[in-house]
Amino acid sequence: MIVHATLVALRLHGLWRGALLTGPSGAGKSDLALRALAEGFSLVADDRVSLWASNGRVYGAAPPTLAGLIEVRGLGIQRVTPLAFAQITLSVPLTDTIDRMPDEATETLLDVALPTRPLWPFEPAAPLKLRRALESLGAGR
Repeated sequence: MIVHATLVALRLHGLWRGALLTGPSGAGKSDLALRALAEGFSLVADDRVSLWASNGRVYGAAPPTLAGLIEVRGLGIQRVTPLAFAQITLSVPLTDTIDRMPDEATETLLDVALPTRPLWPFEPAAPLKLRRALESLGAGR
């Protein structure tokens, strides 16, 4: 299954943990991914993500034609060193409306329930919040 999304991953406790950034075109997926790369994340896929499930876990990778590429608005398509694939442990819908104290929520993807935390991608702390969300919600799953 291929979805319109961006996948970034962070190495936590010796394992790569992925955050699937979702939203419509122009929502800030690539922008947040670019800033997350500067904070120690790795890019798995930008714009399109190939998903599959195995043993109750969801994984993602870039389609071969997009591997190692990220769109940098205003500069065009740029090359980065990609991570081949990652387990997706967190779903991150991008929005400009964020609850101060959100309830625990999940999203079902390929019959697997994933924790979800919406983020506003353009706030300066968004990459740090993404890291915190992975550390607190995604690392143990």
